[in-house]
Amino acid sequence: MLAQEDSSWALNEMGAIELGDERLNRRVVQVLKQLGDKPTPSIPTACKGWAETLAAYRLFDNDKVTMEKVLAAHEQATLVRIGQQPVVLCIEDTTEVDYSDKKETKGLGPLTQKARHGLLLHPTLAVTPDRVPLGCLRGLARTRDPKLHGKKKERSRAIEEKESFRWIEGYRNVSKLAADLPQTQLVYVADRESDIYDLFVEAQTVQGQRADLLIRAAHDRKLFDGGRLWEQAEKSPVLGTVEFDLAKRDKRNTRDTRDSRPGRRVVQNLHAVRVQLKAPGRKGEKLPDVEVTVILAKEENPPSGMDPVDWMLLTTRRVTTFDEAAQMMQWYLCRWQIEVFFHILKNGCKIEKLQLEHVDRLKPAIALYMIIAWRVLYLTMLGRKCPDLSCDAVFDTEEWQAVYIVTKRAHPPKQPPCLDEMVKMIASYGGYLNRKGDGEPGPKTLWVGLQRIRDFVLGIKAQKELQEWKTCV
Repeated sequence: MLAQEDSSWALNEMGAIELGDERLNRRVVQVLKQLGDKPTPSIPTACKGWAETLAAYRLFDNDKVTMEKVLAAHEQATLVRIGQQPVVLCIEDTTEVDYSDKKETKGLGPLTQKARHGLLLHPTLAVTPDRVPLGCLRGLARTRDPKLHGKKKERSRAIEEKESFRWIEGYRNVSKLAADLPQTQLVYVADRESDIYDLFVEAQTVQGQRADLLIRAAHDRKLFDGGRLWEQAEKSPVLGTVEFDLAKRDKRNTRDTRDSRPGRRVVQNLHAVRVQLKAPGRKGEKLPDVEVTVILAKEENPPSGMDPVDWMLLTTRRVTTFDEAAQMMQWYLCRWQIEVFFHILKNGCKIEKLQLEHVDRLKPAIALYMIIAWRVLYLTMLGRKCPDLSCDAVFDTEEWQAVYIVTKRAHPPKQPPCLDEMVKMIASYGGYLNRKGDGEPGPKTLWVGLQRIRDFVLGIKAQKELQEWKTCV
């Protein structure tokens, strides 16, 4: 384990790294700090110099440096943060990382469109119920075998051989952590793609303390009594009503392939009922029936010409009251944080621009950028949720003092500013104007602003050294 030589965030996250070589351990910390200081430019730009760039590339080319070992060190720091919370949502999802234009990169596989190539990234992001991300619990990066690609081929294989088995693996990992963290309730949260029967069987058969399941339903499953899931939920009593503003969707300004829609007010009735799902019949396989709670949020009176906004969630937790049902809906809405995480990873850290000769070299680089993307989102949300926290809890002394000097044109105070003030100062260098009605800084302004900090630190150091030189002369 690395010695605590300084208080940099990179060392805090990588202090437990064990690569079997102390020089490699130190190099990982150094490269993480360099890439974190400049997440958007290329690796050579972030490293500032051919010697440092060459050292970074050699690091990624070393067989001892793997995605699993890098994220394992970060996970230890994440578990410390998780252990301080009563409830943590473990959000899992998959995103495609497209390297179709990197013809020289070997080891890639087909994506959803066979003409495109890259890898599938499948992380678990730990988040508090008030949306503060605590870190990544794991991160799988894999490529598809072209010979096995296709839905027909997928259906013919055993569950352990299917791509969907990753959801079961993810849940197993979270449940294992739940047994090690008895004071924290872990909830595994995932979207409709995870609605596979085997996942409910897995949750029902876990011995001892387990993580709860909370997923969005994709199938109108059969029930043990002969009914259907959706029908049974609709017939259950209304527990209460929730209202929210549905955001406008304009596909002309995004890569979203769904139709555009106007923003509007949505009123939904909440239903919750405990049901017993009937096991699907599979040749040569006997599965047990399972019990889950179904929560239905149904819009009864949508505006004329508009489709109703209806959501259905499935959970292993027992839900009987309106407050419990509303809490499950709010927890599920926290799933959006992993979409923001992917946005930072691709557009802030620009991992799809990485130019490395083999997928095995890409994976440890992506792992470092995952930690960087988490930190950007963490600072964004922590500044909102804990505005009065002292900024030295997350920024080194030289960092916050440099930002203060450049921004305020004054000597830094003895008492560090609060986190809200520091985050807004940093975001101002990314375009945040802090006008009345502007709201809080977003991750984009923050990741741009964070890149300026290192320049400020180096500039102030250079000025001090020049003054010392003049004094000596």
